[in-house]
Amino acid sequence: MATPNYIEHNQMETIRVRKLNHAILKVECDRSIAAELREFFSFYVPGYKFMPAYRNRIWDGKIRLFNQTTGEISSGLFPQIISFAESREYKIDIEDSEYGNPNEGNQINVDFMMKFVEALKLPFKIRDYQFDAVCTGIQRKNAILLSPTGSGKSLIIYVMMRWLLSALDKAKKDILIVVPTTSLVEQMYNDFKSYGYNVDSHCHRIYSGKDKNTFKRVIISTWQSIYKFPKEWFERFGTVFGDECHGFKSKSLTTIMNKCTEAEYRFGTTGTLDGALTHELVLQGLFGKIYRVTSTRALQDNDTLAKLSIRRIILEHDEKTRKEFGKQKYQDEIKHIVEHKKRNSFITNLSLDLKGNTLILYNYVEKHGKPIYDMIKNKVSESRKIFFVSGNTPATDREAIRAIVEKQKDSITVASLGTFSTGINIRNLHNIVFASPSKSQIRVLQSIGRGLRKTDDGRDTILYDIIDDLSWKSRKNYGILHADERLRIYGREKFNHKTYRVKI
Repeated sequence: MATPNYIEHNQMETIRVRKLNHAILKVECDRSIAAELREFFSFYVPGYKFMPAYRNRIWDGKIRLFNQTTGEISSGLFPQIISFAESREYKIDIEDSEYGNPNEGNQINVDFMMKFVEALKLPFKIRDYQFDAVCTGIQRKNAILLSPTGSGKSLIIYVMMRWLLSALDKAKKDILIVVPTTSLVEQMYNDFKSYGYNVDSHCHRIYSGKDKNTFKRVIISTWQSIYKFPKEWFERFGTVFGDECHGFKSKSLTTIMNKCTEAEYRFGTTGTLDGALTHELVLQGLFGKIYRVTSTRALQDNDTLAKLSIRRIILEHDEKTRKEFGKQKYQDEIKHIVEHKKRNSFITNLSLDLKGNTLILYNYVEKHGKPIYDMIKNKVSESRKIFFVSGNTPATDREAIRAIVEKQKDSITVASLGTFSTGINIRNLHNIVFASPSKSQIRVLQSIGRGLRKTDDGRDTILYDIIDDLSWKSRKNYGILHADERLRIYGREKFNHKTYRVKI
């Protein structure tokens, strides 16, 4: 039976908050205030109108972050509870529990922290914004560290991990690092090794059926490999890192975080958020407040990242085709685009003409990726290396391809958006080609991030955004609408861009 989440009438304007555990807060208040809290923490899910449950009238399209029956809410939403109480002039009592106080943080001695970092003997100097992120995260205990691709998030995680394993680890709790793909497990492991850490002795990797049992203190795992593990398995962890945490909106990932009830330290890292308030609050509930570490523009201005130029190439389809698409559905348009021979020939010839390492990103393996790869392979010179990557490519092969590309000067990689758009570091990339349309803010920015690391020759990165104009009169086709969304992203991020038109 659930504990009542209301208090006596003479205290009806008081909200009491305590930690039920490190994942969940317990809120006790009058029934009417609980109803207000439920409404305050209710939000429409993006795209809810198109979801079957809403269309069938079995769901109102809202997600509710406060459980009115139990009085439970994710611990990271504590600041929002404070804001709620202050805006309505309710008194709030913050109570201690065996898990501490919801307001609790650490006092950080910057000089001592700096000496600690120096003692790690990193192969390079930690940047100021990285050091600030480490200090802020440890001080807050819970935080989303928002930092763009190429800013060195793995180093931030590493330094925080080392501090938590030594300076603050009285209970000898272990550390869990959750990443979305097997490739990122290997990349994180190798990054730690490159920083001088004895990963063989201290780090254990879990993916593809690898043993879940280990005495090592740091576990790096994909979320798919562990989300079904029993709650008891997660009790060993005092710290959880969610790398690429924008993916933690899904139920499985939320389940992992809620099982980590003993994890006092909870950090999410990502380069991009999709801008949806609902998603951001879900993430803040799991990890804490957002801290913007730095920006792409700042890193480009101080020469940490490569400059980016965007060339928007609008392919104008013939009049007859544009007329026919007046009533076509989205999937019909996609089918037409990916199977269009002249379009694929254009992408092929463009890729062959480009100088430097080129990454072509596609969305459909059999219908689009393989045909483009085959066309390029048939025309490319024998001296030029070409690679194909899809979801079926083993993680070890992806890592091998990435390592090879970094040593090349004129390679071509045809890769699916799902494999090379997120998290994969390619340090010597000159060109990116968007072969498939997308309006996802996260996917667009993650894909761009693949090409922002400084190249060996110091060249700027060029992005070729392929856009299909199938509009007719006042009607815009989906490809143009999605391109408009990407254009807004480019403008907001202050990327330089030019538009060109080509008839096909």
